[in-house]
Amino acid sequence: MNTKTLLATVVLALLAASVQAQPVMKDGALADAAGRTLYIFDKDEMGKSNCAGPCLVNWPVYVAPTGASAQGDYGVIDSAGTRQWTVKGKPLYYFVGDAKAGDRNGDGKAGVWHLVK
Repeated sequence: MNTKTLLATVVLALLAASVQAQPVMKDGALADAAGRTLYIFDKDEMGKSNCAGPCLVNWPVYVAPTGASAQGDYGVIDSAGTRQWTVKGKPLYYFVGDAKAGDRNGDGKAGVWHLVK
């Protein structure tokens, strides 16, 4: 396993293990409570994630805690056994290339990943 793959796997595991509260607006974009930027994927359907396998290595899901429920624009879906936050029906993700709170390195990636403003 190369270093990049190992790092991505570790980040994915840490993010997946950290269950998060409802998203918040921070500096004009949607983020988690710690200020880490959240993204949507153009290829997702309303209420359904189409990011799987290698996609999830680079784009870990924004995990909703047990008992979290829809409030306003925010909702929760079951995505391959993981509870995932949504905004207006679109699943939310982190980007593995964001090293710290406030980073927005995933915006525009492959023309299909975007910030929520």
